[in-house]
Amino acid sequence: MTDALAFAATRDLRVAYVERGPRDGEPVLLYHGFPDDARTWDHLAGVLADAGYRTIAPYVRGFGPTRFADGAERTGETASVVADVVALADALGLARFHVVGHDWGGRAGYGAAILAPDRVRSLTAMAVIYGTNVASQAAMAVEQVRAYWYQWYFATPRGERELATNAHDFCRALWRWWSPGWQFSDAEYDATAASFANPDFVAVVLSAYRQRWGFMPGAASFAAERAAIEAVPPISVPTLLLLGRDDGTTLSSSAAGKEALFTGPYEVQVVPDSGHFLHRERPGDVARRVLAHLRAYEGA
Repeated sequence: MTDALAFAATRDLRVAYVERGPRDGEPVLLYHGFPDDARTWDHLAGVLADAGYRTIAPYVRGFGPTRFADGAERTGETASVVADVVALADALGLARFHVVGHDWGGRAGYGAAILAPDRVRSLTAMAVIYGTNVASQAAMAVEQVRAYWYQWYFATPRGERELATNAHDFCRALWRWWSPGWQFSDAEYDATAASFANPDFVAVVLSAYRQRWGFMPGAASFAAERAAIEAVPPISVPTLLLLGRDDGTTLSSSAAGKEALFTGPYEVQVVPDSGHFLHRERPGDVARRVLAHLRAYEGA
């Protein structure tokens, strides 16, 4: 068991990750979102490691010590983060694995379940709903459109300047608004915000949202992955969706009707007294739910 920072080389990245648990345990890839970093999983990774799982929590492209390889396209579009999941599993020699993802990490998990359904044992997605991430999707409720205001803001020059010059304070405000009942400390936020100093953070974040909604083209190197996920095919991998009851950006009501997009086991659970960062806000409750889901599909 280790808690040291390690690195793995893929085609596009030198991926920094934190590993815990026995090396012969079933692997669980833990993918964080925006604005967050790999240490968001510290509590959950500890619980899963104690239960015998091997947890691997990477810093997503554009965050923390993860760096682009020479010649790689500086994009953060969803297709690129999806490809990173499979590429990291390949680099670590993981034939089968579970995926637990929050926010961007949840979208990456949905994509991995599309690209490699024979390799993903189970998926736990947090605070992000399948079928709500492509420009061609059906119309959203106006409440959800309003909650996504920052995504439209990032499509503007003013939003770009804000992220480039004031990411620390701007992202802190997002934490407050998205999880209105969470009293996080300055130390907890600052420890995470240090990962936003990555030299590619701004480019990755802007491209993630601009490409998602059709404001810029996707990177040529991820055309195949992009086509696969933008088709929004049904997902066969056993999936648990956890939503914070008071999430200020992903409204639980937006999950209505999405069960039609799953051909395998699919369950939605709304976690009380929590917002967007539900795994940070209610770590024990969320860990219990995730562990039960993983155990149900051990060896699957």
